[in-house]
Amino acid sequence: MKRILLTGFSGFIGNSIYQRISLKNNSTFIMSCIEKGYMNKKFWKESLDSTVQQCDTILHIGAISDTMLQDNNEMMKYNYEFSKVLFDLAEIYEKPVIYASSAANDGDNGLPSNFYGWSKYITEQYGMSKVTNFIALRYFNVYGPGEEHKGNMASVAYQAWDKGFFKLFPNKPKRDFVYIDDVVDATLYPLFNKVPKGVYEVGTGEAHTFEDILDLMEISYEYREENWIPKGYQYFTQADKNKFMEGWSPKYNIEEGLKKYMEYLK
Repeated sequence: MKRILLTGFSGFIGNSIYQRISLKNNSTFIMSCIEKGYMNKKFWKESLDSTVQQCDTILHIGAISDTMLQDNNEMMKYNYEFSKVLFDLAEIYEKPVIYASSAANDGDNGLPSNFYGWSKYITEQYGMSKVTNFIALRYFNVYGPGEEHKGNMASVAYQAWDKGFFKLFPNKPKRDFVYIDDVVDATLYPLFNKVPKGVYEVGTGEAHTFEDILDLMEISYEYREENWIPKGYQYFTQADKNKFMEGWSPKYNIEEGLKKYMEYLK
């Protein structure tokens, strides 16, 4: 039985992982869940030290996921500073880490195009440089059941369904939309399979426009003025299939994923 330290339990992806493990608890056990407010505890570093010692594996999923957050101190506090302490302890006690990284690390030219991307990129690189047994998974645009609480950070699929229409940015940006079940599968895959240390991508390997999504869902849309597009907006994401973990591949393409999601939403 693997004792798992899970961060980000209440978030979209973290909770989906927790639910999956809870259904298959014969081989895994969530020993401890850590949330955003954890750093407000008086002795949080000492508590984290003790928790890391007792776990077998760390699934570091928790982070601020608001790509447009302008409070850089807040972003660095939770996305980097906490991770730095966690990774240092993981190395001291020889614990493997599976880290939820992001496609935002690539930006539009191979480097992040916004501060969120940079916060994830430097955290990923710190883990790669400091932790002997470290796997970073760059999630692409995740959608599916469990994202209802995310507001403007929820997928276009959920927001459009919730509103009955959607206002798109012009110029037809493209994203690699990956269904939540595939993301959970990818995150748990290294727990039961030998995966070398490294940075891996988690997507479908296919990019689609937002118009494609709404057309498949039969939801109407219109366009905003170009000046609505925020600075640092990423126009294109597509996972490289050559950077998937060996032995893992997504089960859902966009049509199959949206069909399953719409059944849930209905």
